[in-house]
Amino acid sequence: MVDQRHCRVRRPASQHSPNQFPARQPPAGHSEALDDLRFIRETMERSSSFTAVPGWGQVAVGVTAIAASWFAYRQTSPKGWVTVWLAEAAAAVAIAFVAMRSKASRSGLPLTSGPGRKFALSFSPPLFVGSILTIVLWRAGFVSALPGTWLLLYGTGVVTGGAFSVPIVPVMGACFMALGVAALLLPAWSAVWMAAGFGVIHIIFGFWIAREHGG
Repeated sequence: MVDQRHCRVRRPASQHSPNQFPARQPPAGHSEALDDLRFIRETMERSSSFTAVPGWGQVAVGVTAIAASWFAYRQTSPKGWVTVWLAEAAAAVAIAFVAMRSKASRSGLPLTSGPGRKFALSFSPPLFVGSILTIVLWRAGFVSALPGTWLLLYGTGVVTGGAFSVPIVPVMGACFMALGVAALLLPAWSAVWMAAGFGVIHIIFGFWIAREHGG
């Protein structure tokens, strides 16, 4: 008789414990493909235009600017005139930001995207310079130079920021710059230049942008 204690049953090679199999690794090119897709997406984002410039928002800013020019014209002191326009500037920033954020949300383009950051970084420096010059000119008593300074530097910001936006935006900035030069040369017509620039130009180009680039 065969002693069963000394018998060993050899397990077939195919019957291994599941834990003995190595973890399944992704294909060799999987991570490289993800890196390529990420690179392509970031490249397209950087090279695309910032299309969230709000057309209807600009129309709203233009309407409030025309109203502000009327109120500013009725002021009897330089302080009252400056106060009206500073209040209009704050209102315009709020309107533009809300409209821009809404348009960016509809188009699926975050404001912090590559084109959005480039637009903001190019648009902001002239406005910062304008705020500094506003304080300097006010303290020096050169209030009559403020309309031309504001129009010229705002137009400069629109041109530089518009380089990363739709082609019509730099054209709008150039119109602001032209009015800024006119306002510096003919300061007696400051009410006309301010209404024409921050009011009429915003409305005209706002309608154009809304029609051609959706809102």
